[in-house]
Amino acid sequence: MSAPAEPTLPAPYRIVARRQDSADVFTWTVEPLGEHAPTFLPGQFNMLYAYGIGEVPVSISSAAAGEPLLHTIRAVGSVTRPMAALPVGTVIGLRGPYGTAWPLAEAEGGDLVIVAGGLGLAPLRPAILGALARRAQFGRLCLLYGTRSPADVLFADQLAAWRARGDLELRVTVDRATPDWTDEVGVVTRLIARAGFDPARTTAFVCGPEIMMRFAGEALLRRGVPAAAIHLSLERNMKCAVGYCGHCQLGPHFICRDGPVLAWPRLAGLLDVAEL
Repeated sequence: MSAPAEPTLPAPYRIVARRQDSADVFTWTVEPLGEHAPTFLPGQFNMLYAYGIGEVPVSISSAAAGEPLLHTIRAVGSVTRPMAALPVGTVIGLRGPYGTAWPLAEAEGGDLVIVAGGLGLAPLRPAILGALARRAQFGRLCLLYGTRSPADVLFADQLAAWRARGDLELRVTVDRATPDWTDEVGVVTRLIARAGFDPARTTAFVCGPEIMMRFAGEALLRRGVPAAAIHLSLERNMKCAVGYCGHCQLGPHFICRDGPVLAWPRLAGLLDVAEL
């Protein structure tokens, strides 16, 4: 991982492509205007700054190598809603990468279960691509993905391609189905009991709404996955991204610096703490 030369100073990047993923989710492809092009690890995030609007943390959704730099964003707040209206060609500020990564190398040699809820699929996508690129290094690979409705399914074309590979167990579920929906219906945590993996040799990556991650972690524990092998990605009120301001503090952790990826034992008793 290459650390930013100046951790609080954004570098200029240009939006070179934009894709509308769902009604409220879009993906930017960005390129540096200068030589600032740091490498990153799956699970890390950047701070994106729309000049005159504000700055937000956004997970990196592209592969760690071989793809342009992608950020998948939900237009939900006072910064990301105006961001959604920015046209291709706009120059933004970017600083990063920051935070901890999915322990992909540590998971090699065993089964890997990935549980994603809604937009949580975006920060998990680099880990999925990394695992598929080194498929022979893993045992069974399961992706369990849940979202609100068929219209909210992200990366639908890629999900279809992954399913067609035949070496990944993919289960997709929605809360509200439409008549043409042929996959599962219900919350994603219910899929954990039926997924084909050996709990004793499994590593789990989980990302989504915090309540979903809490129930997913508990379901993985009931299935027999060791607590230390369960990893969650949190997103709290991150502002500085370097552990200075304290806005994202959760118990003893600064999520921007110590996370966003943390093992389950480090979060014991903290997932019920409301975000300030």
